Order: sequence, then structure tokens, then C-alpha cells
Amino acid sequence: MNEKTVWDVVVIGGGPAGMMAAGRAGARGLKVILLEKNSTLGKKLLITGGGRCNVTNSEFDNRKLLEKFKDNDKFLFSAFAKWSVKETLDFFHERGMQTKVENELRTFPTSNKAQSVFDVLVQYMEEGGVTVSSDSPVSNFIKEKENLIGVKLKNKKIILGRSFILATGGISRPETGSTGDGYKWLSDLGHAVIEPTPSLVPISTKDKWVKKLSGKSISDIKITLLQNNEKQGVTKGKVLFTHLGLSGPTILNMSKDIGELLKYGEVFLSLDLLPKEDYSTLNDKLQELFKKHDKKDFKNALSDLVPSAIVPVLVELSKIKPETKCHSIKREERLTLVNLLKSIPIQVDKLLGIDKAVISSGGVVLDEVDFKTMRSRLYQNLYLIGDILNIDRPSGGYSLQLCWTTGFVAGDSVE
Repeated sequence: MNEKTVWDVVVIGGGPAGMMAAGRAGARGLKVILLEKNSTLGKKLLITGGGRCNVTNSEFDNRKLLEKFKDNDKFLFSAFAKWSVKETLDFFHERGMQTKVENELRTFPTSNKAQSVFDVLVQYMEEGGVTVSSDSPVSNFIKEKENLIGVKLKNKKIILGRSFILATGGISRPETGSTGDGYKWLSDLGHAVIEPTPSLVPISTKDKWVKKLSGKSISDIKITLLQNNEKQGVTKGKVLFTHLGLSGPTILNMSKDIGELLKYGEVFLSLDLLPKEDYSTLNDKLQELFKKHDKKDFKNALSDLVPSAIVPVLVELSKIKPETKCHSIKREERLTLVNLLKSIPIQVDKLLGIDKAVISSGGVVLDEVDFKTMRSRLYQNLYLIGDILNIDRPSGGYSLQLCWTTGFVAGDSVE
């Protein structure tokens, strides 16, 4: 690589947003180089969604889609008008990667492999003649008056460019290379940056029984968030039990609120395993169940009502002796069980660290970005995309859609 080469576009960061931006700029005939600090591209992409890659969310109504981004939706309309879910799916389908839609419109490659997504992006860049330079960590930008003219690598090499696309990501999963480098550079350039914090992060719990269910999941339950016995929020969905506590999409989406409440005191979750049943109906069902299995041990009767994985824990928490015959269960014991099924209490210990977070909050203030082009309002030849932006969003394919949208718009607009 000749240090005197002046690239049309220098993309910094080889994650999903950076690869999309580089590919689009290359497809327009621009001379593009992508700089990646790791030895390979897409390290975080390849582990996202447990290696399955929740590539987008198949909500085709942009207004409904952007409601998930809460107060940030007003910034995103212009970018998503150019490239949204339909365009993303067309992009992958036309390149031979088929998709499937699962619960809550979460969309995955039919292969169930993030590698399929990665391969399409690599092919896209190759078709556009993008030069990829791995093992190329950037040290800082080089400025001349009010214009950026290049970047200096940590090995002292200079990469000159006419325009720059910054796609260095946030601070979640730092082992993949997301260490917040871009935030410091932007701050040094005069951009306002909100300090990043973990977002969409699993929680650890104080209840030992939770760990006994490690690896098990329960779907379609209601979770109530409590502090000082007052309801702070309610949601429904799937919960995954881990060796440390709780995870899964529903917990991840509650984690920011949980973290905020922990600043002010103890936080509890209440799990309703059967949200479609009220207390009276559930009591009737238990009576019928115990009558049907009157000669069975209590511990062997509950799997007709709840997933078998959680039965041993329910037996333990109910304090009803496991070998008690169903016909011998007292009314008070049955009512205790009803209350337990409708409200299993769990005390939150803490949020897990940034190394376990799916994404991070924080980043460049959105007022300083023109979302029609993803151009910085401070530098005419700097474009900001992906997790570098201060945009909160839930689990469910929204993070990657943000990468595809902002990456494409930047690659399509860069001059």
C-alpha cells in the first residue's frame, strides 16, 4: 500500500455497518479502503444472536419500526426512508441468502449461521473492489484546518483520504475489538459524545434456585419490575436462565430500566408463569389437576401445567413435600402454589459487565449528524454510522438494521 495514495473513501471499522458502507461506496465506483484493527473482519457479527445472527426485524411499516427507537425516531426517518427492512431483505435474498421469520418478527438466515451474513458482505465488498487492510489499528485523525485529510495508524503509517466513514462500534464485547476508540477521536475533533454504558445486558440474581435452571428457557411469561413493592414496569416474553441469573430478549430489553432502579435501592422481578390465567381460574385448574392425578406424587403432577424444567424449583419454593399425594394437598398449600405460579419473586443482584452486553448506550450526540447522508455537521468529509451513534434500541434485530441503514446511506452519500 503506497502511503501517497489518496483514497476516495477510508472506512474505519470492519463490522456490519462498516462493511455495508464500504461495499456501497465501492459499488458506486469509488476507491475504498477499509481499515480493521483485528486480524479478521466481523468478529462481533459472527457471534451475534448466539452465532445465528438476528439480521433484522421484519416490521415493514417504518413508523412502527422506528417507534422501537423511542425518542430517536425523529432523527431516523430520513435514513430509513432510503434503506429499511425491505431493502435489507432484498439485498441478502438477491445474493442467495434466504431468511426466516421467528417470534416477534425476529429474522434470521435460514442457515442459522451468522457466517452466511458475513459471506454476503465480503462478496459485496469484493465486487466493489474494496481494499481491506486488517491488523490496522488507527491511532488518530489528521486534520488540516477544518478538514480531515487522513488517519495515522498505530504503526505510524499514514492513510490519506478525501472522505472518512467512522464505524468503530460501541464498547460492548470488548474482546471483539469494540473498545470505544471512535468516541475519543470524535471528542478530540470537537464532537459532543455521551459517555457509553452497557445496554441490553443480562442480570445476575441473588436467588440460588435460579442457577439450578441454567440453560433452560421459559416462553410467554409476564415479568413485573418492582421497587419498594411498587410496580415499575411490566412486559411479556421469553426468559433464559443462566449460571449467573437471567438473560434472553425480554430481560435484555428491561436491563436499562433495571440498572437505573438499582441506583436507588433493591430491585425485584416477579414472574407470572401463566399470565393468561387469573387466580380463580388457576385455582380451579389446580383442583382439577390434583383430582385427575389424585394418587400421584405432587412432584410428578405439575408438568401438565408448566414446563417440566421448572417443576423441581416450584416444588422447592412451594414447601410442599415432593412425595405428598395430590389428594392430600391442603387448601392452604394449593393457594400458596397459585400465588407462586402467578408471582415467583426474584431479587436482582446487579447488571453484568460490558463484556456481556449486547450493545452499549451512548455515543455522538444526534444533533451533530445529518441523517439524510450520515455526514457529520462539524466536518464535511466525515460520516458517522452504526453503534458510534447515541441511539438506544431493543433486542430483536433492530441493532443490525441500524447498521445496514446507516451504513448504506453513508456509502451511498459519501463524496
